Amino acid sequence: MCLMKSKASVNRPPTPDVLEDTPEREPTLQELINIKLIETGEKERLMELLRERLVDCGWKDEMKSLCRAFVKKKGRNNVTVDELIHVITPKGRASVPDSVKAELLQRIRTFLGSAAL
Repeated sequence: MCLMKSKASVNRPPTPDVLEDTPEREPTLQELINIKLIETGEKERLMELLRERLVDCGWKDEMKSLCRAFVKKKGRNNVTVDELIHVITPKGRASVPDSVKAELLQRIRTFLGSAAL
């Protein structure tokens, strides 16, 4: 017969709610802009525009090709999604055409000019 001693539990005070301990702070300008973009639906429209432009200019196909080449080089069973993201993300960001960046920046500036922040 095996007798097991029960461990006494450690008595800990309840974990305080994080929001209770932090004083109210004003949202940053970046947070305010993000909130406004989401509330108006403009963020989703910008994301859709970005998707379209990246497909149109061949960026998406280029990234797909880079991913396939990386997986082929390392072996299908030797690559994790995290590793693929880690390797491809810097290349992807660096290869977004300047014209796409400029168009999105102009759309954001136009939005900010018309939004009451």
